[in-house]
Amino acid sequence: MLFTTKTFLSVLMMTLLSGLVLLGPSGCRTAPAEETVTPEPQSSVLVSATAVGEYTTAQLGTRYTALFGNLAPLLVGQYLKNTITVYKLTYKTRNTDGSEIQASGALVIPKVSGPLAMVSMQHGTIRSDSDAPSYNGPNSDTYLYGSLFGSSGYIVALPDYIGYGASRSVPHTYEHRAGLARASADMLRASREFLAQNKTNWDKRLFITGYSEGGYATMSLHKYLDEEAKGEFNLKASSVGAGAYDKTSFMKYVVNTATTSRNDYTSLYVWVLLTYDRIYGLNRPMSYYFKEPYASQIASQGQNVSLNASLSQIFTDTFKQSVNSGSDAAFVRAVADNDVYDWKPSAPVQLYHGTNDQLVPFFNTQNAFDAMKKRGATVLINPIQGADHTDVMALTNYALGTFEFFRTVQ
Repeated sequence: MLFTTKTFLSVLMMTLLSGLVLLGPSGCRTAPAEETVTPEPQSSVLVSATAVGEYTTAQLGTRYTALFGNLAPLLVGQYLKNTITVYKLTYKTRNTDGSEIQASGALVIPKVSGPLAMVSMQHGTIRSDSDAPSYNGPNSDTYLYGSLFGSSGYIVALPDYIGYGASRSVPHTYEHRAGLARASADMLRASREFLAQNKTNWDKRLFITGYSEGGYATMSLHKYLDEEAKGEFNLKASSVGAGAYDKTSFMKYVVNTATTSRNDYTSLYVWVLLTYDRIYGLNRPMSYYFKEPYASQIASQGQNVSLNASLSQIFTDTFKQSVNSGSDAAFVRAVADNDVYDWKPSAPVQLYHGTNDQLVPFFNTQNAFDAMKKRGATVLINPIQGADHTDVMALTNYALGTFEFFRTVQ
C-alpha cells in the first residue's frame, strides 16, 4: 500500500535495467576531524541485543534471485559487497504519556574494517507487527532494503516505532511527531551503545531517511535532534519522500476537499485522527467527528474500518465548521503540535514528492521547502511530475536520489 521493501527493489531493478548506474556509498570515508561532534553524556538505554543472523553476499543474493531470477546479478553486483550481521536491539524509551517502556529495532552491521557511516531508516506504514524491522521478516525493511544498504557499506538502524516489536502491546503512535521522533532517537542511542560495546568502527556520521510515514518520522527525528538533542549526533543530511509535514493545512484539506475514496488511503486518515484524539486526551465520541452509519463503524473497527468514501463527505457539519473557524481549539492545537514543515534544519534536507500524490498531497513538501528556504536552510526539492504516492517514478526518484545524496554529502 505504501513504500515497501519489495516495491523499492522492484523499482531499483527496473532502474538498473534501464541503464542507470548507482555509485557505491562512501561508507569507509572518514569524516573531517573538524566536524566531529562530541556527544553529551547520556544515560544507558540499551536493554539487550540479539543476533538475528549473519549473511554472506551469496546468501543475500538468493533473496534477490528469488524475486528477480536471472536479473538478480545486476542488483547483487552493484550493492552486495560485504557480509552483514543483523541484530535485534531492545531499548528503553518513553511513550507519549511519559511512561517508560521498551521498544525495539534492527541494526545491520557490515563486515568492513574501515570506518563506517550510519543510516537511520524510518519505515513507512505497516499493518502487521510481523513486518516491523526487528523481526527481519521477508516483508520488513531490514530483510531487503536495510540489508542492501548494509551490505553496500553502511551501518543501518531501523526503529520499529512504538506499537510494534517489543512495544506491540501499546497503540502505534501513527503520524505523531513526538512519539515517532523519540522512539527513533532512542534507537540511535541504543545503537551507539551497542557499537561502542562491540568496538565497531562508526565514524559518527549519521544520515536519516524515510518515505511516506517514514518521511514524516524522519523529518520529526531531524527536528528532535536539532532542538532536543543538540550536539548529540553528527547529523550530515536527511532525505525524505512524500511525508505529511504540514498537518494543519493537510487536515483542513481533508475536511474540505473531496479526496480519494480508496479505502486503503481513507482508513489512514481515520487512523491519524484516532491517534490524535487518544494521545491528546480529546476522547470525543465518533459521532462528534462522523455522520452515521460511519461513526458506529469507526467506533467498532477503528483504523481497520472499510469506508470507500471521502472523509469530507462523512464528517459532521459541526466538526467541519469547528475546524474551519478554529473554535475547536483543542483539536486544532493537537494537529498543529504535529507540524514539522516550518523550521530551520541544521543539516541539508532533500525532499521528494509526486505532484499527483492522491494520499499525501504535494503541498506538504512544497510548503516545507518554502518555509525552510525562507529561514535560510539548505533544502532541495525534487517534484516528480505526475506521480502518485506509490508510482514507480516517485519511488525510483526517491530511492536513487537518496543513495546518491548520501554518497556525495561529506
